Amino acid sequence: MHRIIIVGGGAGGLELATRLGDRYGARGNRPARALVTLVDRNPTHIWKPLLHEVAAGSMDPFTQELEYAAQARWHGFEFQQGELTGLDRAAKRVTLSPVNDSDGEELLPERELEYDTLVIAIGSTTHFFGVQGAPENAIALDTVGEAERFRKRLIAACMRAEHQAPAPTAPGDAAEPRIQVVIVGGGATGVELSAELRNTAQVLSVYGLHKLDPRHDVGIVLIESGPRILPALQERVSTATAELLEKLGVRLMLGERVTEVAPGLVHTASGKAVRADLTVWAAGIKAPSVLSHLDGLQVNKLGQLDVRRTLQTFTDDNVFALGDCAACAWPGNERNVPPRAQAAHQQASFLLKAIGCRLEGRPLPEFTYRDFGSLVSLGHFSAVGNLMGGLIGGNMLIEGLFARFMYMSLYRLHIAALHGYPRMMLDTVAHWLRRTTLPRVKLH
Repeated sequence: MHRIIIVGGGAGGLELATRLGDRYGARGNRPARALVTLVDRNPTHIWKPLLHEVAAGSMDPFTQELEYAAQARWHGFEFQQGELTGLDRAAKRVTLSPVNDSDGEELLPERELEYDTLVIAIGSTTHFFGVQGAPENAIALDTVGEAERFRKRLIAACMRAEHQAPAPTAPGDAAEPRIQVVIVGGGATGVELSAELRNTAQVLSVYGLHKLDPRHDVGIVLIESGPRILPALQERVSTATAELLEKLGVRLMLGERVTEVAPGLVHTASGKAVRADLTVWAAGIKAPSVLSHLDGLQVNKLGQLDVRRTLQTFTDDNVFALGDCAACAWPGNERNVPPRAQAAHQQASFLLKAIGCRLEGRPLPEFTYRDFGSLVSLGHFSAVGNLMGGLIGGNMLIEGLFARFMYMSLYRLHIAALHGYPRMMLDTVAHWLRRTTLPRVKLH
């Protein structure tokens, strides 16, 4: 029986495992036509674009997590917890690390799994660009654990700040905020977090922290090394977003390259020292370092696996890659397919067909990326972005409630891809009902 291993349970990897399991796995009285195995270092999945909401406390991750083992049971594939540590291409074998519990006791030993088709979808990790002190003194939002750590520190800092006297200022000078959060990186994550934090400050002032002025006592600074925020998107989207952030009281520092992150301070190349009670690093991504040591698989300067239009690696036709960890050419563009959720979704759909062709001995098709635009959340009641291509037959800037609705629909489409539309509708209703009995910000 053909053995398919998918390493990485992010948006693309989990969707691919689910759809392959539905098509080729054992379901009821139907025998399996292929053995599909999903590997991930964590036992649960959460959609990574939601992590800024987890960090701001506006989303409880435990209500949105999906158990891989349960999804595997429902959709005809197997799940193995562990982290990819090695690859033997000649033997067609991957090595998984041991899994320990919270006390450091071993739960699962090191294992080796054999494959006929291997799909690597392990996503990306934060790129600190060698900036001194950044890994030690800034929080990255790569995982639920890191997002939760930031949320707890933020709420603790706000509680302490409420009972602190405002810092003395010279006559005519604006009062310093009691707490200041610095976000390094003006991409989508940094922009979305800065807007969400303003909403969090407003909610905290209602839930007990009455002495805290949400606009003046909580300072939010967004530092971007380039001339504008959202550099990967169209300039008009960037301009509209900057105007909305400034209305929210977010201080934008453009053209400022961070050279050091020290405890309580962020230093820039221009000589500025910015007070930072909390620092978030959202300045860039790179592929996980393990990809550079996988039995000679070809990688680019960001550590991504170089893949052909079939999403097969240049080094080995039995190894595919998708999502942020794959460097796939985008015909007609100077850059590769961008590291976005819509790209991972399209690549998962493509690989479902391509692996089907592989099982039937037919030639593999070539992947074509279609850019449907981008949306950036600016809190619970607003978003901004542009819609492109097949959705509207052109290019249209959208913002406000309609853009927010479109942004929320992206997550619902992800849920539909995993569970089907009927269950997605039930999950949506359950989510709305749950929100009526919960505070707008997770306080504990």
